[in-house]
Amino acid sequence: MKTVLGCLGRYRKDTFLCIGFAALEVAMDILLPFITAIIIDDGLEAANLSVVYRYGALMVIMAFLGLLFGAGAGKYAASAASGFSANLREAIYTNIQTFSFSNIDKFSVPGLVTRMTTDITNVQNAFMMIIRVAVRAPLTFLFSFIMCVMINRTLSLMFLFAAAFLILVLGIIMVVTLKIFDEVFHRYDDLNASVQENVSAIRVVKAFVREDYENEKFSKASDNIRRMFVKAEGLLAFNNPAMMIAVYFCIISLSWLGAQFIVGGSLTSGELTSLYSYIMSLMMSLMMLSMVVVMITISMASVRRISEVLKETPDLHAPDQAVTEVSDGSIDFNHVNFSYKHGSGKNALSDIDLHIKSGETIGVIGGTGSGKSSLVNLICRLYDVDEGSVCIGGVDVRKYDMEVLRNQVSVVLQKNTLFSGTILENLRWGDPNATDEACIEACKAACADEFIERLPDGYQTRIERGGANVSGGQKQRLCIARALLKKPKILILDDSTSAVDTATDAKIRAAFAREIPGTTKIIIAQRISSVEHADRILVLDNGRIDGFDTHENLVKSNAIYQEIYESQVKGGGDFDQPA
Repeated sequence: MKTVLGCLGRYRKDTFLCIGFAALEVAMDILLPFITAIIIDDGLEAANLSVVYRYGALMVIMAFLGLLFGAGAGKYAASAASGFSANLREAIYTNIQTFSFSNIDKFSVPGLVTRMTTDITNVQNAFMMIIRVAVRAPLTFLFSFIMCVMINRTLSLMFLFAAAFLILVLGIIMVVTLKIFDEVFHRYDDLNASVQENVSAIRVVKAFVREDYENEKFSKASDNIRRMFVKAEGLLAFNNPAMMIAVYFCIISLSWLGAQFIVGGSLTSGELTSLYSYIMSLMMSLMMLSMVVVMITISMASVRRISEVLKETPDLHAPDQAVTEVSDGSIDFNHVNFSYKHGSGKNALSDIDLHIKSGETIGVIGGTGSGKSSLVNLICRLYDVDEGSVCIGGVDVRKYDMEVLRNQVSVVLQKNTLFSGTILENLRWGDPNATDEACIEACKAACADEFIERLPDGYQTRIERGGANVSGGQKQRLCIARALLKKPKILILDDSTSAVDTATDAKIRAAFAREIPGTTKIIIAQRISSVEHADRILVLDNGRIDGFDTHENLVKSNAIYQEIYESQVKGGGDFDQPA
């Protein structure tokens, strides 16, 4: 809770103003029945019209002030709640940007989306109700009870019994429903996952005519949420019967005992009238508190989920005296062991001892699960090693400023992403200050200019979200061009030419040799043709180095490489797939 409230920021002022105005509104509401009693006892029963006029005018003024205070409380409550939710979203989003891959692996994408939408909306609604209603209701209850005690102490005792009964019932309901709502929001994650998966893969769904299957899957997820809400709301429905029992008990008790007290002369008609007003204020305040309890019950689960993201700290940190310059593109793996879950004993990489000179072109090949992507993830420090060290330019990557390191190590993934905007805007992710000419040159090196020039709007063509309006090969070439604009000392292609034809692949390699000869290039590929011209080729098998030599030598001496080569030369296709 403390973590979440820490995001209130500059809206603390609006929060306190709302509380102040709510308190003043309560003061006006509480004094009105007291004035009414004076009008009845000292004015009407005493036939003194001056008292009626004087206190009647005072009631009008107090009612008007109460209206103004209520409007002020509503205004500042809305401002504080909406500002609070905006700060929460910004805090969550900002913290997510600092996450390493290991941090991101702890949360699902739908789960993060639910936290930034549904959960924050719940917290916003609960916060608005708390700073207004949850302040007004207790104050109304307290002051109403004080006024009741001042009028008649004996009659005030029954209000305590009613309040104790309601608190007990509401407490039980809150404890039970809290567990249900906590589970509901986990089910929201499943629902969002279903929607996200279906929308992102809608072409596949339609191609395989699986609309009915997806509808059924969504309906099940939606129905699970419905059933749990019905269960929770069914329990919360006991609020009203409990409230009515308390109200009727107070009214009947007050009517019976009040009549006796009036006959006995210890209570006046005006005081009895004011007691009826105070009893309704008391019960309404408890009713409002029950509504607050419901909102708090719903929001507590959301608060815990939001806190999980806000409290998550990045696993990777730059040292205080970080190195801010990468001298060259040399890479050294010094007996590296790495696992995605530290201490699990299941290494993705084991005893990797590898030394690459600056400017070399290194091919990397191996089957699925051999550790190719894990290897390159360590170079740009997306993960940290368990044992050993990875050095670039002779310096351990853990000693670099991470922004400097990742600007000098450019990675193009197989499933890289393009963002909504023009082609030029996407290219300038590599260099925000790149000129149009520099962007064009990078596209020429990546062989992307071939299709861009055929587009009606050229480099101003808009890319849809995720690059949905370009082919896989076109997307990969744009991502390569984007990476080249960074002018890195190390360029990593993680199977990022898999969707282009072999002729285009050869052109890209030739452009690399011509345009960036001093850049260390690491090419992960499934095709022998993509790596056979590399200076050396690294063969990985189950997270270990099986071979590291030239194409010619590996064909002669390495069994895994021989098998891959022969299967592809004979037309077997992708070695990673069964023939």
